[in-house]
Amino acid sequence: MKISTRGRYGLRAIVDLALYSNSKGGYTALNSIAERQGISEKYLEQVFNALKKAGMVKSIKGSRGGYILACDSASTTVGDVLRVLEGELSIVEPSQQDTGMQDVMEKFLEKNLWSKINDRINNVLNSITIEDLVNEYRKMMEASALIYYI
Repeated sequence: MKISTRGRYGLRAIVDLALYSNSKGGYTALNSIAERQGISEKYLEQVFNALKKAGMVKSIKGSRGGYILACDSASTTVGDVLRVLEGELSIVEPSQQDTGMQDVMEKFLEKNLWSKINDRINNVLNSITIEDLVNEYRKMMEASALIYYI
């Protein structure tokens, strides 16, 4: 499994949105996220369309328009976001064809190796929330600001 640019950029954009959203419920312009993250606004439009369809973000048009999180950052996990943008997160596709002894070996590996790896990866992705990432990012930025000024 390799997380695509769509998944990586989408996760960056969601964390950015959670970080910079106005505490009064204000919307964040997509071009602001694109500029902060160095991502094409056109590309982010595609990513946000998928996130909007999944109910993770809401948008409003107009001069004060933009996006807000429609999901709770404390309960939305990295896995949730990546599954919307990437589909099912699996290192190998389940075997679909029956090829005799090769099939026996494939099923054996699927049960005793691939599924265990998938479970561990998904456990990590499902244990980290957007809020966790926002909090860790803020801590990192505060620590780097302190180091800079000392």
